[in-house]
Amino acid sequence: MNDDTPIGFFNSSVGLILSSSRPQGWRRCHFHNKSTERTCMQGCDASVLLDPTPANPETEKTAPINIGLAAFDVIDDIKAALEERCPGTVSCADILVYAARDASSILSNGRVRFAAPAGRLDGVVSRAADAQRDLPDSTFTVAELVRNFRRKNFTVEELVILSGAHAVGVGHCSSFRARLSAPPAQIVPAYRDLLSAKCGAEGPGADPVVPNNVRDEDPRAVAAAFPPFLGKLRRTRDLLDNSYYHNNLARVVTFNSDWQLLTEKECEDGCTKARR
Repeated sequence: MNDDTPIGFFNSSVGLILSSSRPQGWRRCHFHNKSTERTCMQGCDASVLLDPTPANPETEKTAPINIGLAAFDVIDDIKAALEERCPGTVSCADILVYAARDASSILSNGRVRFAAPAGRLDGVVSRAADAQRDLPDSTFTVAELVRNFRRKNFTVEELVILSGAHAVGVGHCSSFRARLSAPPAQIVPAYRDLLSAKCGAEGPGADPVVPNNVRDEDPRAVAAAFPPFLGKLRRTRDLLDNSYYHNNLARVVTFNSDWQLLTEKECEDGCTKARR
């Protein structure tokens, strides 16, 4: 990355408004691109966008841990529009960062805003093994999470903050199926039953998705399996707010890695603070 390139560098030279479709996909793509050891050392390099080729059939896109990454076509459309307007000026890496920045603002109704400098260079190396090794897994314990984030120079506080992104989006049942037999101390039984009903039996090719946030569930499904949470449902879906922390402290989250935050005092205190 060119550290001399200032924030707002492209405002006058490009001035293109990024499309607002599918912001959840942009946000997750950026995190999964930024969180490999290679990109942490070299900066966001858009390596997650590279397609498999005969010479490299296993790029980051193909890594099992990147299941469900989406919105690649939107990034492609943005890149094509920018190349037509100002050829060779804006990298895919910068586009991905700006898309994630704008997605955070869109999903939070403007509450989450941050500046992002320009000047990133696109990478040419993309390995599924890097993503599989370096990205935090949904089955991680809190010790594994803290260790994983610290390798990338994130603090425990930042781990808790970034986990709040699970207030939006969806998760594949394969990412939390072990939670479907977890004890009540880890997950509210009624919510566990709701997830079990939606996921169904495990089998070849059977990997449905469910909302990360019970707030975004189908009201009929919640009424049947989890009536106490009917009051938490909202007409506005996929709102990036602090509901993740409310849900986690109430033991109604999908991923084991989310619940694990409650097993370590600093992480639990962070969730309690963010809930207010």
